[in-house]
Amino acid sequence: MNQEPGVTGAERLLLVLTALASHGKAMSVKDMLGTTGLAQSTLYRQIALLKRWGFVTEDSGYYAPGPVSLQLALGFDINSLLVEASREGMRQLARASQESVGLVVVLNDQVICLEMVESPHSLRCSFEKGRAVPLKAGASAKSLLAFLPEKLRAETLDRVFGPDTQGRAAIDAELDQIRARGYAVSDSEVDPGVWGVSAPVFRRSARGAVANASITLMAPSSRVAGRELQLADWTLRTAHSISARLQAD
Repeated sequence: MNQEPGVTGAERLLLVLTALASHGKAMSVKDMLGTTGLAQSTLYRQIALLKRWGFVTEDSGYYAPGPVSLQLALGFDINSLLVEASREGMRQLARASQESVGLVVVLNDQVICLEMVESPHSLRCSFEKGRAVPLKAGASAKSLLAFLPEKLRAETLDRVFGPDTQGRAAIDAELDQIRARGYAVSDSEVDPGVWGVSAPVFRRSARGAVANASITLMAPSSRVAGRELQLADWTLRTAHSISARLQAD
């Protein structure tokens, strides 16, 4: 699909960078053409500019984020108020539960992992830091969707589910239940054999408290039996404590 007619020059650069950031490995020109929808001549111009500025590097015809992209990532790790406010609570939850804990946000209809604290078990479940998955299934996605403002939630679901009215109706009902309960739970919805519980983190804004992040605890389904309510309670308490810290700053 060619995206050029409604896309500005700056947006073409961002399309290329976003494709490289979300792919998880080096991309060929064919990969990038399919992901960005740009014409080949346009794509080559964007790549040349990004290479010149150090945002993209090339090796044997494959492209990946360059050194300046790494500097941006390091700056984010050091300066993100959300990550900094969440780290200690995440570590405490991981120690108490002995399971993996992640901090996730919603962006461009995807769930993106900003930070991870790994379980000490050799058999463990986690997002990779920086990994993105569609905003459609799993505890992380549903906890983020459930607490979006009503209009934004409806617009997001329209895009994500498209003509699937049956799936849309089912998740609408489930999101209402999650909002009432305060957290989302899933089992094997994204990765087989992975159980997860996710609770929203609220930040202060001009419109009041808004939830654009969640704390998610992940564990093998086989290790969770009998612990579901305790793990959900701990995760919810952790999310509440991080929210209180963010809103006090």
